[in-house]
Amino acid sequence: VDNDIMVIRNRLTWVPVMLLVMPKLHLSQYDLWGDGFVTDRPDRKNTLMSRMGDIAVELGLAFAPDGFRVLSNFGRHGMQSQSHGHLHVVGGVQLQEYA
Repeated sequence: VDNDIMVIRNRLTWVPVMLLVMPKLHLSQYDLWGDGFVTDRPDRKNTLMSRMGDIAVELGLAFAPDGFRVLSNFGRHGMQSQSHGHLHVVGGVQLQEYA
């Protein structure tokens, strides 16, 4: 997408639209969402997550115009399967009450 953010299709196919929005720089899920993001450009701390959110919403509207979810998984019980921080964009069908 740009120098800091990339988007890939999730290898899982539980629903038709499963995209991952993530920083190119390795950040844990906690650092991405929390206060621990350290960089040589402190101005990017809050703007990175904000830009990722904007991109996730744009993709959701483009690929799942009838509705979508943007979510993140934290820890084993949250079904987090990788340490690299990312956002999920899921949709393309009627989603159930629990995802």
